[in-house]
Amino acid sequence: MTTFNLTIVSAENKIFEGAVKSVQATGIEGELGILAGHTPLLTAIKPGIVKFTYNDGIEEVIYVSGGFLEIQPNIVTVLADVAIRGSDLDQDRILAAKKKAEDNIVAKSGDLNHEMLTAKLSKELAKLRAYELTEKLVKNKR
Repeated sequence: MTTFNLTIVSAENKIFEGAVKSVQATGIEGELGILAGHTPLLTAIKPGIVKFTYNDGIEEVIYVSGGFLEIQPNIVTVLADVAIRGSDLDQDRILAAKKKAEDNIVAKSGDLNHEMLTAKLSKELAKLRAYELTEKLVKNKR
């Protein structure tokens, strides 16, 4: 299968750059599956997972806090405020932040910041999914 170049950049540093054969991400209009030669596209992406497959079939997961995805026929670029490799995520920290976000939503149910609190919870849930998927991929590789 033909490969293409993927670059994932956060506000702080370049998280990944290399040849891949496929990428999956969540755009604002839904799920995106990207292969070499994909039609050019620029779209916002939701907080969630960017999953990609190397030419040898190994998959990797990166959590992104949202951002933009640019697709060119042989280059895909993800620009995110925050991007963290699934292997660098800490389950205990994620679960603590998730619980705090849930508690804040309950405590401030009539608050005008409800949308902001819900967005925080969504990000923590996306991190948890990235962590769990990474653990599953590592387990299946053994």
